[in-house]
Amino acid sequence: MILPIVAYGAAVLRKKAQDISSDYPNLSKLITDMWETVYESSGVGLAAPQINKDIRLFIVDSAIIFENLDKEDEGKYTDAPGIKKVFINAKIIEYKDAEWAYNEGCLSIPRIREDVNRPATIVMEYMDEQFVKHTETFTGITARVIQHEYDHIEGKLFIDYLKPFRRKLLGGKLNDIVKGKVNVDYKMIFVK
Repeated sequence: MILPIVAYGAAVLRKKAQDISSDYPNLSKLITDMWETVYESSGVGLAAPQINKDIRLFIVDSAIIFENLDKEDEGKYTDAPGIKKVFINAKIIEYKDAEWAYNEGCLSIPRIREDVNRPATIVMEYMDEQFVKHTETFTGITARVIQHEYDHIEGKLFIDYLKPFRRKLLGGKLNDIVKGKVNVDYKMIFVK
């Protein structure tokens, strides 16, 4: 089932999400619905707060990015061909390597894209959908998508990394999103 994406301005997007246990109600169905939702909305990741659930769950499919890159561009990234994973109760335990800029967008903040600096490598502890614990290192585009989705479960948004002046310039567009004055080709809800 395709779920509506919560728009910028919703309180759930600014709340630190809660850990869940393996007996979380209908978890398997929720994860399936999240995959269907992210693909329907042409995203590469989706966090539970974006579907109005304040739980520490997100999904990432960075392989989509590599499918759309030219072969010459693909060689720039060490993480090709990308990953498709579920992250539950994730925690970044280390940020490594120099920060680099990349143009990010967000399904909850449609029609706005900005360059954001993030570390090139992260080490993360998380559980998969079977609640098996993992500690893994991620790099490149994959690390970036994970950090973006991880921020959602921490109550942060990519626009928080922008300089105050740039954010002020985006104020009108952000207010339009809050008011529902934005056209998207996926289901979206506007809640406070």
